[in-house]
Amino acid sequence: MEITKKVLEGNVRTVSRLIRNLEDGVPEARDTLKKIFHHTGKAHVIGFTGSPGAGKSTLIDAMITEVRKTGKTVGVLLVDPSSPFTGGAILGDRIRMQRHSTDPGVFVRSLATRGALGGLSKAVGNAIHILDAMGKDYVIVETVGTGQQEVEIINHSHTVIVVAIPGMGDEIQAIKAGILEIADIFVINKADRDGAGKLYQELMYMLNMADGFPGGWRPPIIKTENMFDTDSFRKSLIELVDTIDQHYKNLVDNNLLGNRIRRKATLELTEALHSAILDPVLTKLVESGEMTQMADKVLNKTADPYTLAEEIAKKYLREL
Repeated sequence: MEITKKVLEGNVRTVSRLIRNLEDGVPEARDTLKKIFHHTGKAHVIGFTGSPGAGKSTLIDAMITEVRKTGKTVGVLLVDPSSPFTGGAILGDRIRMQRHSTDPGVFVRSLATRGALGGLSKAVGNAIHILDAMGKDYVIVETVGTGQQEVEIINHSHTVIVVAIPGMGDEIQAIKAGILEIADIFVINKADRDGAGKLYQELMYMLNMADGFPGGWRPPIIKTENMFDTDSFRKSLIELVDTIDQHYKNLVDNNLLGNRIRRKATLELTEALHSAILDPVLTKLVESGEMTQMADKVLNKTADPYTLAEEIAKKYLREL
């Protein structure tokens, strides 16, 4: 109960430790998550995705500054590649967004993918709930940046922002669609570069080809230029923050927010069932040595994996 109280009070150390324990699969962390779940559902969750090097972190860093000027609080989850040695995030929050580290209204945390597909960490959904319960008005999630496999971000976010830059093949991605289909807002970053006009036209072409837009929301395209041109860059950031708020209002006004929340709830239930049913079975198989024996049978072609899986399912599901 003490941990739950500290999370709801926004204790940074407690929240950091809880997220770490969830990543490590500590059972007590999941018990805490059960207690704080009923205090979630208030934050606006914003997902940033796009190609590596598109400048997502720079945009988020600058966006935090603008949001804080309005008095609203921000939680940020930076999903980074895993270290092959420690399993932790290679690019930690310690070397990014340092200027916000002393601001009590900002919480920044890196999460390692640990082999998860879709550009996200397996713990990201739970971490969002924790920052939500912590009292953050906005929870921003930045994906690792792996290209067109990053569509999973739509399962966790109310608003998805796809960041693209000229000269990195995003024009082709626009034609193929891929991750761009999930965008609620497009940002052409470093728009002072050559090729920005072509990228804009390709995105417009893709949008013009769409059958329709739920709630009448046609994803806008926002250009952000050189961050060293302070006035121009800040103006585009203010436009981005305003557009994010407008998108959320559109979801609420058109009764679409519930659809996104239901999608996330379905995903979380699926993952919870996986943890409650499949993980214990896999643990038993490994600890008993049965997994190794079955792998040998498949390797020697004396059994096929499908039949073995059916036998295991019948055996353990009956026990449950």
